[in-house]
Amino acid sequence: MRVLIVGAGGIGGYFGGRLVEKGEDVTFLVRHNRKQQLDENGLVIESVHGNMEFKPKTLLSGEPAEPFDVILLSTKAYHLQGAIKSTKPYVTENTMILPLLNGIAHVDELRAAFGDDKVIGGLCFIETTLDEQGKVIQTSPIHDLVFGEFSGEKTDRIQKLQATFQGTKASFRLSENIEQDMWHKYQFIATLSGVTSIFRSPIGPIRDQEYGVNTIQTLLQEVGGVMRSVAAPLADEIEANQFEKIMQMGYNMKSSLQRDMEKGLKTEADHFFGYLLKISKEKQLSTPVISTIYANLEIYEDQ
Repeated sequence: MRVLIVGAGGIGGYFGGRLVEKGEDVTFLVRHNRKQQLDENGLVIESVHGNMEFKPKTLLSGEPAEPFDVILLSTKAYHLQGAIKSTKPYVTENTMILPLLNGIAHVDELRAAFGDDKVIGGLCFIETTLDEQGKVIQTSPIHDLVFGEFSGEKTDRIQKLQATFQGTKASFRLSENIEQDMWHKYQFIATLSGVTSIFRSPIGPIRDQEYGVNTIQTLLQEVGGVMRSVAAPLADEIEANQFEKIMQMGYNMKSSLQRDMEKGLKTEADHFFGYLLKISKEKQLSTPVISTIYANLEIYEDQ
């Protein structure tokens, strides 16, 4: 299959690189500056699962290219519309769109842009970033990409995609319940991002405080309540499982949203929390912790 990775950052660069390492046909859609960097230095991955370096095939927006079978999107939510515009010329009748964004709001945007049938579900679990030289630095034992049809069916196209993803040094997993997986991750990421951003702290010190733990529990319940109000397919015991997972995380673990704040960067406040508050207002739900987190992020971004 012909694979187009939108961007060559920490996530796209890593998973795309592992596919190239296997021998798959992968092209990276990049901006001018990133193309120049890749042309000069190659795509360099430093990972606990093995380093690699190669000269990637790159494409600038608007340049002609043969059709792609799957387009992998791993942009930040606030870059999604730009990514949609850049990729539209490369989408044909049989192209699959595989998003790896956190949250859920992007699914409707992608369906509106490309059609319901082209969008499949996806998410990833990985700690990775670009350093100042543009190297992909991947540090976590976990490097999982999960994908699947929203219907849960093992269609011909999803089985072909599974065959493309198999046999790499990364973990690509086909899910028969990808929609639930995406909602579960959304709840987890919203909670972790929410508490670490509001307290400006890694998760460990927050857990050390009684009211920090209470805030984690309350936020999990608020987020779960909002999600269930729109019939999100959450598991019955998911809040308890998410809480246990958060309590077992490394003491110094930070969310990517918190790291963005520390760097003075834009955050995904609207995508994570604005979306939940919109539902909360429509359903007349009380969500004081979510509201406080969102207000904190809005104040940060206005400064």
